[in-house]
Amino acid sequence: MVNSTDVFVIGGGPAGLAAAIAARQQGFRVVVADGAKPPIDKACGEALMPDAITALARLGVAVPAAEACLLRGVRFLSSGLSAEAVFPSGCCGLAIRRTTLHRIMTERAAGLGVDLLWQSVVTGISGEEVQLGKRAIRARWIVGADGVNSRVRRWANLDAHSRTDLRYAYRRHYRVPPWTDRMEIYWGERSQGYVTAVSDEQVCVAVASHDAELRLEESLPAFPELNARLRGAEAASAERGSVSANRRLKRVWRGNAALIGDASGTVDAITVEGLGLSFSQAVVLATCLRSGSLAGYQAAHRRLALRPLLMARLMLTLDNFPGIQQRTLQVFRKRPEVFRRLLALHVGTLSPFHLALDGLTLGWGLLTA
Repeated sequence: MVNSTDVFVIGGGPAGLAAAIAARQQGFRVVVADGAKPPIDKACGEALMPDAITALARLGVAVPAAEACLLRGVRFLSSGLSAEAVFPSGCCGLAIRRTTLHRIMTERAAGLGVDLLWQSVVTGISGEEVQLGKRAIRARWIVGADGVNSRVRRWANLDAHSRTDLRYAYRRHYRVPPWTDRMEIYWGERSQGYVTAVSDEQVCVAVASHDAELRLEESLPAFPELNARLRGAEAASAERGSVSANRRLKRVWRGNAALIGDASGTVDAITVEGLGLSFSQAVVLATCLRSGSLAGYQAAHRRLALRPLLMARLMLTLDNFPGIQQRTLQVFRKRPEVFRRLLALHVGTLSPFHLALDGLTLGWGLLTA
């Protein structure tokens, strides 16, 4: 029976497991508690960008080739137009079932000696104590990885934040042979559809919009090309829904408590960067824990979120202005190098300073398209 630990992680999803793995790599004793039983699923597009794969590698998490599908680039489709770009040379993404990723990360954490307390509900924190019902475990550091509705965030008095409009996403898998090794993004009227291949016989389809009532099946007619691909296909999973938003907290740590993943702020699902961001946060957080101070975590956390938040705002601008959306795709078709460079910026192989030059090129293209 564990009575004390160096690091107590509340939340056993991918963000919490990443934090636990990174802390163990720094030599800490680590406990993870979650009220659920693995594997833990969640509505998401199930794509990992190349920067997420790099961050996973730093955690020593390897995804077997048989368990995932390679993603070699991104394709945008809208009203008969399409444009695509491949990832920078040497980079690939992966599409993997969320439950499969959770299993692989759980095995990595267990192999490192992390104590995993499943079906264990944390009921509060106080100083250096974590309460699980009537049981208390002492911890030098407490990490909140309990998602967008984090209770740890509230208990640690870290709830102050700024938030943009909420969007709503729904996901389902279909039994149909994949038709591309690109992640496809379909643009409709104020909504997007996302498609990734997750096996030789299944694709993952997600739809996001501002309408909480717009379910996945009802939204498909807004994407004629995708609707035609899925016509007659058997659903392979139940529909799952979640909320998506850009949210940045004023603080992500206080005292001996720190937040990670969606508990520490979110980027809209349109970026496909949520998981990759949490993996990078885990590495930085563990380094700060090793230094004995969380003071550097705030600045590092903000720096990591800068690029995904910037890309989310750019892409949501296209969502708000369909005319600009069409003209942008025309520019991408005429000037494919602009799309390639923006994708390189998105996955972190180009500096944000390149955005100024590409922004001027894109702006001129929009005027002349």
